Amino acid sequence: MKFKTKAIHSGIKPDSETRSIVTPIYQTNIFSLDADKESHEFAYSRMNNPTRKILETNLAELEGGTHCNVFASGLAAETTILNMFEKGDHIICGNDVYGGTIRLINHFCKSYGLEVTYTPLDLYQNVEVAINNNTKAIWLETPSNPMLTVVDIKHVVKLARSHNLLVIVDNTLLTPYFQRPLELGADIVVHSASKYLSGHNDVTAGVVVTNKKEHGERIQFLSTALGPVAGPFDSWLILRGLKTLSIRMQSHEENAIKVAQFLKKDKRVKSVYYPGLAKQGDKRIIERQMSGYGGMVSFEVNPDLVDVKKVLKGTKLFYLAQSFGGVESIIEHPTTMSHKSMTPEEQNFAGITNELIRLSVGLEDADDLIADLDEALGSAAK
Repeated sequence: MKFKTKAIHSGIKPDSETRSIVTPIYQTNIFSLDADKESHEFAYSRMNNPTRKILETNLAELEGGTHCNVFASGLAAETTILNMFEKGDHIICGNDVYGGTIRLINHFCKSYGLEVTYTPLDLYQNVEVAINNNTKAIWLETPSNPMLTVVDIKHVVKLARSHNLLVIVDNTLLTPYFQRPLELGADIVVHSASKYLSGHNDVTAGVVVTNKKEHGERIQFLSTALGPVAGPFDSWLILRGLKTLSIRMQSHEENAIKVAQFLKKDKRVKSVYYPGLAKQGDKRIIERQMSGYGGMVSFEVNPDLVDVKKVLKGTKLFYLAQSFGGVESIIEHPTTMSHKSMTPEEQNFAGITNELIRLSVGLEDADDLIADLDEALGSAAK
């Protein structure tokens, strides 16, 4: 089956009792057990739930994996992955990943004795220099949030294999519709399902997918032991959202390209960051590992011409909010919002300036979105 068909049908069958084609919400925490059986597929919803299991089956197939677990948030998913490591283990992480990821990894370093090196992962010589005897994994986000840096997954995987390292890829921005890191050799894929997978700004959830049995079994054990799992209703909402994922991602991209092109031509804008505007060197990587550019656009205003705070206040269709990936367009200020937990030095190292604005381009009419940004930039003129 092709992707659009998988999104609608993988793991999903008519309900055995009613023949409903929509998956039921099994809103229960316990299941009646058979005294003659030693083990049961469903006993307690922290361990397994029918609605969540159907979602996990669907997501595993979409990502090209064999094992999937769904969690209560993206950070809950990342916390579970970090619990795979032991005191003294070293992780190499991209320096411009989501600020909450950096905050979480720093917490594990301080409280649990992990070690981390943050480095630009598109500068591959830096990655090799950062590898130590205790290095266990390379953690990357591509495109990165908010700078939208594209990292060559196959290149990182090749380097990791030569040192027996795990490769963990945050695929939230592109989703499996535009990029499948497991097929490129990555070991583990993580998502904030609060974003594009669910797609309607009404769910908080996270996902971990792998195609390695040992990693899948370890994640399953940690999921059961730690208990940060998604509930059945949130699982059902994500399952519903996945049915329109392909159509939504196409529309997000179409609008984002138009918005990026508008910003690129505007003298009030200093820089635009969008994979669809990549320089020639990046295009070869993009064509090899991505089938689309996604719906996120970041840009820096020209501080001599525009007051960034007034831009943030001036939009009417772009809501000022923290998240991204929903049908509504979102505008946010990374230095004071999504990446506020990073120190000024960390923000500077990642290229995140006070003039940087991140857009989640939604599914409204592109002309209306461009007019909204044009008006906001105009009202913010110095």
